[in-house]
Amino acid sequence: MKTFTDNTGRVWTLAVNVAAIKRVRALCGVDLTAIVELDKNNNPDTKLLEQLSSDPVLLVDVLYAVCKSECDQKGVTDEDFGMAMAGDAIEHATTALLDEIIDFFPAPKRNAFQKILSATRRFEEIARKRLDAIMADGEFEKNMVSELERLTGLSGKQPESAE
Repeated sequence: MKTFTDNTGRVWTLAVNVAAIKRVRALCGVDLTAIVELDKNNNPDTKLLEQLSSDPVLLVDVLYAVCKSECDQKGVTDEDFGMAMAGDAIEHATTALLDEIIDFFPAPKRNAFQKILSATRRFEEIARKRLDAIMADGEFEKNMVSELERLTGLSGKQPESAE
C-alpha cells in the first residue's frame, strides 16, 4: 500500500483492490483497470493514465473514492479532502495512486505496465529539464517580448514620461 500526505498534514493510505475499483467506478465513472489498455494494433493506449495525470479534479475525485473508508473514519468530506489537495500533494498522490494501480495487477501485466509508467516518468522528467533550460537561458523571454512587439507594434521600452 502506498501513502501520501495532503496539505493539512493528514497521511492517506491507498489500497487499490477490487472493492476500491468498484467504488471508483460507482462514484467517478472511472475504470482503474483501464489504466493501460491495448489499442486495435496491440499498442499501449494510455488515455486514462494521461487523463489522471493531467486532470487534477478527476484525480482528486478518484483519490477520494479510493480513500473513502478512511475519509469516513476521519470525518473528512469530499470537499474537505479536495480543499487539502493542491501543489506537491497532488504530485505525490498521483505517483502513489499510479504505483498502487499498477501493483493491483498480476505479475505479467504489472511488469509491462511498470515499464510503460517508467517510460512516461522519464519522458516527463526530460520535458521538465528541457523547459527549465529554455527558461533559464533568457532566450525564450527575449523571443516572447520580440513577438509581442511585432504583434502590437509597441516597443518594450517605457516612455520617459512613465517613469
